[in-house]
Amino acid sequence: MTTVFGTLPDRLRERVPELGVDLDTWTRRMMRWHFEPETASPFWAARRSSLGFDPVKDVDGFAALELFGLFDKAELRAAHARDLRPRGYHDRPFRVFETGGTTGAPCRIVNVTRLAYDVEIYRTVLEARGVAGGDVLAMTPGGPHAYGHFVEGLADSWHGAVHAIDFDPRWVKAALRAGGEADAYTAHLIDQTLALLAAERPSLLFTTSRLLLELAMRLPRPLHTYGIRAVCTGGTSCTAAEAEFLREEHLTGVQWIDTYGNTLVGHALQADAVPGAPEVPGGTGHSYHLPPPFAVLTVVDPADPWREVAVGQRGRVRATTLLEDLFLPNLLERDSAVRTGPHPWFPWDGVAAVRPFQEDGEAAAGAVEGVY
Repeated sequence: MTTVFGTLPDRLRERVPELGVDLDTWTRRMMRWHFEPETASPFWAARRSSLGFDPVKDVDGFAALELFGLFDKAELRAAHARDLRPRGYHDRPFRVFETGGTTGAPCRIVNVTRLAYDVEIYRTVLEARGVAGGDVLAMTPGGPHAYGHFVEGLADSWHGAVHAIDFDPRWVKAALRAGGEADAYTAHLIDQTLALLAAERPSLLFTTSRLLLELAMRLPRPLHTYGIRAVCTGGTSCTAAEAEFLREEHLTGVQWIDTYGNTLVGHALQADAVPGAPEVPGGTGHSYHLPPPFAVLTVVDPADPWREVAVGQRGRVRATTLLEDLFLPNLLERDSAVRTGPHPWFPWDGVAAVRPFQEDGEAAAGAVEGVY
């Protein structure tokens, strides 16, 4: 299927006007929101006096966020959830989400507005691809995990049903950390999914790349015969060889829409390869672009986290989140990636060929990806 995306940036800015705000302007707005007493969260308000600079006066644009240095995720792990809610949202309902615990104890964040942004952006992309609407099969984590809530919000936006399986990704990670295997639990997840595919006619399947591979090996017939029009994945990485295998052997007649990201930074959107553009070695044929000004991915020299690598070079991913709900400056991610330039669909830099970051030949300490 050929999809024309020439108007996608305009559609996104129409649906979410904040995406049209200049990054430096948005950064200054977020400094006022997160550090002025009337709107700041207790988490950041308590840190203002010890920063050594005034974020409201001294941060005059995105580049000046380097003043914060690298963010220590341990501070977020130690924070009380209520201390993360901005005072400017004291009269708004909120939810607490947790990360998957890939690199250790989970981090908690609060959601007031961000989920609605994510739903609107992703729905716009699905509409541009011609696959928005219908019922959803959610082979995704639920409970405290943002992924399941996001899928529910997306289906709610077009009044679709969500058929969800019972999925606790931490069980798998605990088993792997203890030296066990994930096979039995993965089979449990696949069994639930196969039963729902047989009983219902969902249009969209949301899952992870790792579970999509497992599901493909057990499907008795092609996925499109169950009514699936598109598979939307995120959460775990997939090699170029695995991606080629899935597309050629199991996803005929089904669009595959992947994202890169996590609970802390959001969804970096898939952009298909531009005809004639150079291929990225080790890539899966597309790049990922995180919409500014809400968040920015920067690919940096592993030996110098303040030096951005050139387009086409591999480095470590550094992320900054700039939302009313959450401000995280300069967080070094557990991933490495190749920096790509802007794309016609998403006119800002992206990343490709994402894989776990390895330092001195070793993967990031304690990182256990599992099935999510």
